Amino acid sequence: MNSAAPSISSAAPVSNPENCSNRANCGRTAALAALREADPAGKATAVRELYAAVLDGSLASHADLELAEPADLPGRPARPELVDPRKLKRRSMQSPEGRAVLLHALAHIEFNAINLALDAVWRFAGMPVAFYTDWLKVAAEEAHHFSLLVARLAEFGHAYGDFPAHDGLWDMCERTRADVLARMALVPRTLEARGLDASPPIRARLQQAGDQASAAILDVILRDEIGHVLIGNRWFRHLCDEIGLDPHATYARLADQYHAPKLRGPFNFEARRDAGFDETELAALVSLAGLEAEQPARPAAPTLSD
Repeated sequence: MNSAAPSISSAAPVSNPENCSNRANCGRTAALAALREADPAGKATAVRELYAAVLDGSLASHADLELAEPADLPGRPARPELVDPRKLKRRSMQSPEGRAVLLHALAHIEFNAINLALDAVWRFAGMPVAFYTDWLKVAAEEAHHFSLLVARLAEFGHAYGDFPAHDGLWDMCERTRADVLARMALVPRTLEARGLDASPPIRARLQQAGDQASAAILDVILRDEIGHVLIGNRWFRHLCDEIGLDPHATYARLADQYHAPKLRGPFNFEARRDAGFDETELAALVSLAGLEAEQPARPAAPTLSD
């Protein structure tokens, strides 16, 4: 398929004065405000309140509202320091410090995931209202995960920002800013799906270290992330169906076009099936896993895009 296929939605729509009357009561406008919030705790609270307001009808998501992109995206604190992923050292989970580093890495993933979900809500006009509600739900659940991890991190004597992190997740958000189809393909179906694969081995290592409290948080995250990837799969296929694209060929094209991370095992086939990957996609992963069985094993990564 031609890699120059048109985008589904513009990344930076021009402000339309005719839409001003909708701004004060729009969930998408509120999502942009939450995305610009730099304080992590304030962002998490704002997102949960926003989703509750949309559910109870206090706010409506106006699909036709055009919003201009501000220059300060995403809102985030001065710390953690963002570094090249290769500079992030792995530490043993047998030590409290090593587990704190892991919890911090996971908290950074969840903070970025809040921003990714909010960006999908405000950026892509013209989608069904259910699209915006789905991604606000994702943002609220990511905020819950972030809060759980930060609270657990505090029990180790640390706070979010104490350790360096990398910006790989937001980088993919930037790359797909002009195309909602690419965003659905490469954020939930690729980066978040890698989290489904990484979670069980990380949880096992925490449990082996005797850290049941942290392992229990991983259980919550995995349960919810299956739903998030399912939402991504649903909207990716909806968009493919809408313009008559084959989802398998389209995913391969987009992964190549946007330089998505190469898939590698081990794969969590049960979670991926629950998250909406079809048997053709799972069979392709079986083939990849078989090829990798002949290669030296790699340690489980604590990030979604290492």
